Amino acid sequence: MKFLRMQDLDLKNKRVLIREDLNVPMAGEKISDETRILAALPTIQHALEAGAAVMVISHLGRPKEGEPDPKFSLAPVAARLEQLLGQKVTFVDNWLDGVALKPGEICVGENVRFNVGEQGNDDALAKRMARLCDLFVMDAFGTAHRAQASTEGITRFAPLACAGPLLAAELDALSQAFQAPKRPLVAIVGGSKVSTKLSVLESLIEQVDQLIVGGGIANTFIAASGEPVGASLYEPELLDLAKKLMTKAAEKGTQIPIPVDVVVANKIAASAEVTIKSVAEIGADDRIVDIGPDSIAIISKLIKQAGTVIWNGPVGIFEYPEFAVGTEALALAIAESQAFSVAGGGDTLAAINQFGIKEKVSYISTGGGAFLEFLEGKTLPAVAALERHVNP
Repeated sequence: MKFLRMQDLDLKNKRVLIREDLNVPMAGEKISDETRILAALPTIQHALEAGAAVMVISHLGRPKEGEPDPKFSLAPVAARLEQLLGQKVTFVDNWLDGVALKPGEICVGENVRFNVGEQGNDDALAKRMARLCDLFVMDAFGTAHRAQASTEGITRFAPLACAGPLLAAELDALSQAFQAPKRPLVAIVGGSKVSTKLSVLESLIEQVDQLIVGGGIANTFIAASGEPVGASLYEPELLDLAKKLMTKAAEKGTQIPIPVDVVVANKIAASAEVTIKSVAEIGADDRIVDIGPDSIAIISKLIKQAGTVIWNGPVGIFEYPEFAVGTEALALAIAESQAFSVAGGGDTLAAINQFGIKEKVSYISTGGGAFLEFLEGKTLPAVAALERHVNP
């Protein structure tokens, strides 16, 4: 991927419009987690220190277009940015009409999704946004898979458009993992349903050396292998598809190591009684809640031997300590591995934080949907638009 990078451009006296992902969780009018604000801070500081007049825009939540709702306002984000930057941050409701800013000054525009046409990628709206800047900086990887006015549309119409440091870092890490990976390339895909990650599984089979499945996805593969799954979550209507995926993987030389033993419980609760069983021993009333020690050993060995590891999703119901042994072992194996590792997805990030391995993962992706679409091999619209500024 070739795109312009903000750090390589002269920003002095330029009107710089930065699209960040400041979609932070809110508890009333208070920000409950400012991780995304902190992540965007270096980009914003760089532009200000380089002498740009900076406007920052973002979405927050899912308001109805054309109907501004105070609970989705970015005003609290602007106030927190002012504290973190240590300088005045002007908050602007009607920013589409333009904002008078001097070099070194900054404003935050109200929620882009309050504008009719944002999610439909309306050209007229995108052009209005583009006229506000000399340089557009796309820095929101988490929205790069959405062709919207403030992500893809403005990129097409801006005089010049580039990737911000956050977006560039994401794309660099994912490119390293996929375009020229150190082999073996191991992917771990967990989650409750095959149907939600079917495209990801089909794409990864074509690219990886080992594809480790976990959670409800693994249960469907266990059943497709002819073994019982008892009362466990799985998708009986997708057994034939799972068989086809296994056949395709075998033809491609991709291994899909199905769990050989599991942890079963009589119910999904902290008070549940758990037992380790081989998959052949699973009873009619058993619920699979985690992988067993033999399966953990197999997966850990593959990760230890890997050159590159991609992780999306847990291998058990890790929210319960009794069911978290497999996911913790997986996390620690990745932390101890010499492989280049990339992790993404909400549950994966929660597991990383729960098991304290954040500093030992090579790169942690901030974009859930965009991360999955990249794994699927899809072109991210906002990134494709950035590439056209290099090769118009």
